[in-house]
Amino acid sequence: MELYSDKINKLIEELSALPGIGAKSAARLAFYLINEPEDHVKRLTDTLLDAKQSIHYCKECYTLTDQELCPICASEKRDHSVIMVVETTRDLAAYERTGKFEGVYHVLHGAISPMLGIGPADIKLKELMRRLEGDVNEVIIATNSSLEGETTAMYISKLIKPTGIKCSRIASGVPVGGDLENVDEVTLLRALEGRTEL
Repeated sequence: MELYSDKINKLIEELSALPGIGAKSAARLAFYLINEPEDHVKRLTDTLLDAKQSIHYCKECYTLTDQELCPICASEKRDHSVIMVVETTRDLAAYERTGKFEGVYHVLHGAISPMLGIGPADIKLKELMRRLEGDVNEVIIATNSSLEGETTAMYISKLIKPTGIKCSRIASGVPVGGDLENVDEVTLLRALEGRTEL
């Protein structure tokens, strides 16, 4: 026997299709929205539709924006000769929260993964190579430490080497508060290789 009517079930089903939202959370959100004033729900749906229709890739770094250039690429205070390559817009946001990187970014929108059928042509690599024809001194590869991230980093470094542009990889290692016994061998090796003098 169905617990809810068709329209409530449909709303729960649509909400549970969102990433990180399970059936219980979807039901909680559905009932929250049903009980909200209609003008609040309309503002939410209008905002969702507006975002979907007006947000696109920045023409320079390929992050998501509603302008021609994102605020970072449009800023004259940023060092446009240093490009940090990241996999997603969320990765860009994580680095921006540190407040320490003064260069610009390039968002790949994925990583090379032969197992998933994602090759170099499926991510924004051609666009990165076009940017390197400008006045670029360094490319910092900040892809994830996963197998796909490492594969992508190696591929990018091989593309960049012939250009003479400095190419570096972010250090990765043991997380703060992590116990060494619980850390995998690759992470420990990267921590050892990325060590700094005290």
